[in-house]
Amino acid sequence: MDFPFNRLRRWPDVEADNLQAYDATDLLLVERALSLGIDGREIAVIGDEYGAITLALTDAGLDGIRVHQDLATGRRALARNAAELDLAGFSSHELDATLLDGVRLVLLQLPKALAELEQIADAVTRWAAPDAVLVAGGRVKHMTIAQNEVLGRSFAEVQAERAVRKSRLVVASAPSPAPSDPPFPVTARHDGLVLVAHGGAFAGARLDIGTRVLLEALRQAQGPRQPQGPRQPQELRQAQGPSGGQASSAGWVAEPVEATPAETVVDLGCGTGALAASYALAHPESRVIATDRSAAAVASARATVAANGVADRVTVMHDDAGSELADASADAVLLNPPFHLGNSVHTGAATRLFEAAARILRPGGELFTVYNSSLGYRAELTRLVGATEQVHRTPKFTVTRSIRR
Repeated sequence: MDFPFNRLRRWPDVEADNLQAYDATDLLLVERALSLGIDGREIAVIGDEYGAITLALTDAGLDGIRVHQDLATGRRALARNAAELDLAGFSSHELDATLLDGVRLVLLQLPKALAELEQIADAVTRWAAPDAVLVAGGRVKHMTIAQNEVLGRSFAEVQAERAVRKSRLVVASAPSPAPSDPPFPVTARHDGLVLVAHGGAFAGARLDIGTRVLLEALRQAQGPRQPQGPRQPQELRQAQGPSGGQASSAGWVAEPVEATPAETVVDLGCGTGALAASYALAHPESRVIATDRSAAAVASARATVAANGVADRVTVMHDDAGSELADASADAVLLNPPFHLGNSVHTGAATRLFEAAARILRPGGELFTVYNSSLGYRAELTRLVGATEQVHRTPKFTVTRSIRR
């Protein structure tokens, strides 16, 4: 294979010496597709992180390939790499019928989340050709039997192949009839807040712990001062039954944010939109912008704000680190940053979001950040944004407030 994989870049995603724009799984998937001799117009590529699969096949002469990438960074990297290599002849799509209609071969870089894999497998059985074959690949160290079981619910035949160069392909064929109702999105209620989630959205329809802690910190930092004393934070106490024991329907109480309202608030890396919807519910006079680089998260957040009746006051954007937001345009930013890049633990993703917050905040604006206490981001926040103080801490999480200098 003569394709120049080493010329591919991850930009605008984080770039580092130990982070590549392709891996052995990409090569295996390309080799398999070329060996099958299927027309490019009958091939769909899903999860092509930076375009390695799509561009290698296009370079080999296949035309009309359809591709779906969840991340905005991946979409921009694909476009940039295609321009750099002077390649065209493919089209980008969402995970829908336009991606899969009539497709006979689906090439998939296995996602981390089983729910995302379930939604992809269902989409293939729902919209692809009746004889479609799904060839999924991943690094062996990240693959599990559970992935085969998920595929087995949508395909009659699932066969894992021998590992090659520490990667493995799994071939799923004979699609089962798709159920009348798709498995996603899913909906859950959290004491007045409705969350809607597609398969690829972090934490699904659950209210993740970091978000709960950030909601409590916002109340403590900006809301009316509460008498101090031994008590459980309101957003973190478990619902209890009449006798004081946990009720059968107990969950974590997710009360709306009671912070002093800011005129323009940005939920940076919004996920399913829990923070954006909570803030909008509590502060109808505020303008809220929710942005995430994941298409699944954006679709989830849009559904969440609609389900909570605040779609007219919350704008949801598919964007990379708020790049489409103007400088000094926000009064406050809410941030629960990731600490993974794909399957790698890397702080670069958080750093990019800190830099983004510093850019979009007006001088004197506030950044509220929640993070795993072991990561110790306070010094970096002070350097990149401005004076930073701890406003809340639990055994696992720290919340800081940074004032834009």
